[in-house]
Amino acid sequence: MEQVVNKVFVAKVEELPENLGRTVHAGGLELAIFKLADGDVRVIENRCPHKGGVLAEGMVSGEHVFCPMHDWKISVKDGKVQDPDTGCVNTYEVEVEKGSVYIYIPE
Repeated sequence: MEQVVNKVFVAKVEELPENLGRTVHAGGLELAIFKLADGDVRVIENRCPHKGGVLAEGMVSGEHVFCPMHDWKISVKDGKVQDPDTGCVNTYEVEVEKGSVYIYIPE
């Protein structure tokens, strides 16, 4: 059986600061949205798997965000925590359409 997903508007691209996170809410989830230096937009779960740090408040470097609590390095592309730490966060498919950012949330 195919999983049902909802396409949800979350922001306008021009509203997103480059290399800074922003918290958005969609489908009952709290998410972190990032516009990277190359213009790529990524959305991940907004809580670090370590101690629940708010990832939207972390420092962005390349395609990684550093948790503001304990500096865990997390990929915004695949959600994987970088060595020597372990874990991952959920990532969400993003679509940019005519300057609007949509994400796909599983139902």
